[in-house]
Parts: sequence; C-alpha cells; structure tokens
Amino acid sequence: MSFTRGSWIAVLCIFAHGCATAPPPAAAGATAKPAVPAVTVYASTYQRIPGPTVLVQNATVLTGTGQRLEDADVLMVNGLIEAIGRDLAAPAGARIIDARGRWVTPGLIDAHSHLGVYASPSVNAQSDGNESTDPVTANVWAEHGIWPQDPGFQAALAGGVTSMQILPGSANLVGGRGVAVKNVMAASYQAMKFPGAPHGLKMACGENPKRVYGNRNRSPSTRMGNVAGYRQAFSNAQEYRRQWQKYGLELAAYEKKKAKDADAIPPGQPKRDLQLETLVGAMDGSIQVHIHCYRADEMQLMLDLAEEFGFKIAAFHHGVESYKIADRLAEKGVCGALWADWWGFKMESFDGIQENLAMVDFPENGCAIVHSDSDEGIQRLNQEAAKAMTHGVRGGMNIPPERAIRWITLNPAKALGIADRVGTLERGKMADVVIWSRNPFSVYALADQVFIDGALVLDRLNPDRKPRSDFMLGQPSGSAP
Repeated sequence: MSFTRGSWIAVLCIFAHGCATAPPPAAAGATAKPAVPAVTVYASTYQRIPGPTVLVQNATVLTGTGQRLEDADVLMVNGLIEAIGRDLAAPAGARIIDARGRWVTPGLIDAHSHLGVYASPSVNAQSDGNESTDPVTANVWAEHGIWPQDPGFQAALAGGVTSMQILPGSANLVGGRGVAVKNVMAASYQAMKFPGAPHGLKMACGENPKRVYGNRNRSPSTRMGNVAGYRQAFSNAQEYRRQWQKYGLELAAYEKKKAKDADAIPPGQPKRDLQLETLVGAMDGSIQVHIHCYRADEMQLMLDLAEEFGFKIAAFHHGVESYKIADRLAEKGVCGALWADWWGFKMESFDGIQENLAMVDFPENGCAIVHSDSDEGIQRLNQEAAKAMTHGVRGGMNIPPERAIRWITLNPAKALGIADRVGTLERGKMADVVIWSRNPFSVYALADQVFIDGALVLDRLNPDRKPRSDFMLGQPSGSAP
C-alpha cells in the first residue's frame, strides 16, 4: 500500500516530545516528512440550515465571557453572531424577536454524552458504547456507533443543548475516540459532526476497567494493572511513532536520491496500527484527552502519566474528589467535567461534596464544567448548573449567573477544542443561541427558542418547530421510548 504526498498528516519528525529516545537527526538538506497516513474519509458533511437575519431585542444577555448585559440585543447574520449591545439597528428584512423579560445565552454544550451510542429505547440492540473486548481499544471511534435517530437528541435540544461530545463508555483503560456533534436532525452522523473539531480520546481509571477484566480473570484486575496497561500502551505508541518518523526520513532521502539514481530502492512502509495511531494523536496534541477518574490520588497519578508520555489532559470527567486538588488542576490547565451532586453510588465516588464543582472553578484559571453522562440529565444542564451554583454560594463563594453560565458553554467548548467557534456570544462565532423564558438558573426556566448557526431549530410554542426523530414518527401521541 502506498500513499501520495497529499495523503499524509503534516507532522514534523522533530515533534517527538515525550519519546524515551530522540529520533535520528535529519540528513543535511532533507525534507521534513509526516509521520502517519491521514484519514480523509469519515469527514464532517455538516451544512448549516439557511436562515434569515435575526435580531433579538431587550433581553438579559449572558455572553459566556463573564458579562451580563441588561436590555441588550443580539444580531445573527449568515449563521454568525454579528453584534451584541443595546439599541442595535435592524438590517433590512431582519426577523425581530422581542425578548423583553427573557434571558439569552450561548447554546449549551455537554462535554460528556452517550446519546446515539446508548440510544433510546434502552435495549441491547442499541448498546454500542463499550467495546469491552480488550482493555485498550483506542482503535474504535464512538461516531461509528452513533444512531442519529435517537430521540434523546431532540429531548436535549429542548433543554437548550446545541453541541455535545459523544464518548465511548468506561469499561476499558482506553475506550476509543469521542466526537463533537452539532445537535441537528440528520440521516448520518457525518451530517451532525462538528466541522473541524478534534477527536477526543476516552480513557478510564479506577474501578471500572479493573472490575470488567478482573471478573474475566484477565488483566487489569487491580489499580496497579491499570497503570501498567496505560504505560505499555503509550510505550508501544512511542515506538510506533519512531518507526513512522524513521520512515519519513528514509523516504525523504530516497526521493532526493532517485533523481540521480533510477535504481534507488524505496524504503518499506510500516504497517498501520489503528490503535497506536490514535495514541500517537493524543501525544501529538491533535486529539483531546478526556479521562473518567473519581479519586484525587488517581487524578494526580494520571497527571504523572501525561508527563511521562508528553500528552495534555483536557478534562477529568466525574472527578468527585476534584475539590481536593483544585489548585493543581488549575495550574495544569485541566478542566473538571463534573456532576452537580452525584456521589456515593460506588466506593470511589464516596468522598464527594456538593461544593465540588464551585471549588474547582474558583482558583485563578480554574475550569469547571457541568456534564450529564445521562440521557435524562442532558435535558436540564441549566438546572444542574444552578444546583452547583447554589451550593457554592452557600459555601461562601460569589458565583453570579454570568460566571456559572461558563460551566455549560465556554468551558466545555475549551475542553472539546472548539472555543474559537462556540461557547460565547461574540462577533464572528457560530450563532448557537438560546432564548430562555426567564433566568436559566431557575427551576422554572424553559428554552423558548433555540438557534443553531442562526437557524431556528426549536420553538417551544410552535409545533412545526419541535423536531421529532424519525423513530418517533407514527408513535402514539405522548408515548416515550
């Protein structure tokens, strides 16, 4: 099998930070070559729904940047945020929405969802989230198991969720790649796939992998075995990366030599390994690393693992003991994707406190995220954030709505690597916008209207703007899967 020059990922041979030994130096005048072949299929085919220019007026606006604007307007043009401020002029032909008494926020983002891979109805035929056949399945991609007809997507949309990361489950040490999607109705996952978003790598520490494989009399069956498994997998990936780097140098030398010697022999190309390719991507930084981890001691252990192999952790997920190391997480730039108050359902989740999320957010550069990990919880991320905000305030922390909104908008966008396009209401960003009936941190708040890329995709009071999954068409009114 051979690849043309255009079919390679542009990764320089000198990118091998974290390798046990450095790659061989390039020959004088050698052209830098990529390391592993590119994957050009499975790309996003997402296309925004065309919509008119929209001017939302007279709202309380939480921009996601830390600002709260009273009696403010939001202008959406060609799928993008054009302006935010007071008394904005309406362009010709604009649709005007009077949001007096209502609140406007960026579209909500769930950093940890299993919609589509654990779809409704919850039956074995729809269980595609865990490839629990080997402790390391970095080769699998969650997107290849997504069922776009899952009614859960529309239920999440009614809760104001416009983007989410779909992850594999946590049975394995390395569960595979996650994918960011826009919450739109589509016939394929490619048409939902967030354009240009990096993949996420799902890892898991603690009880889950050691229980799954220990029950089968396989390794890992202990936390020692967990760590040994991570280290061996990344060590194998380092060697794989060196092989491709060496091949890149040899190929550069061959291309230079063949111009003078027609009998020059091309180097042998290494065999592709999809599992190791993903782990190399994590070490390169082209794939965001997300780790299911509960205990503070294990999170610190995983930070050491990241240092040993030269990768960056985007977020610890669940992390009920994150409050114990909030300063270190902030120092390392690692987000905590957390529940508001889940705890105690297994031993490693026992030492949770309700102030956890607020405490992770409070240090300078702290990054707290409210996530769901639930097809039910994703429908009320705003209420989960409200609970965490309330507990933080009771704990003596000042958390106004303009700060807490970042937990379900900007911060998950950061962890997913898409904060340059969504997560805040700023000029030039995608117009993912929610108009709420009242303060979104009220238990009575409802998402009145939801826009994705400036197109109205849900209107609570208009039945024609309440999308239903193809699966639900023809179901008796009021029935639920």
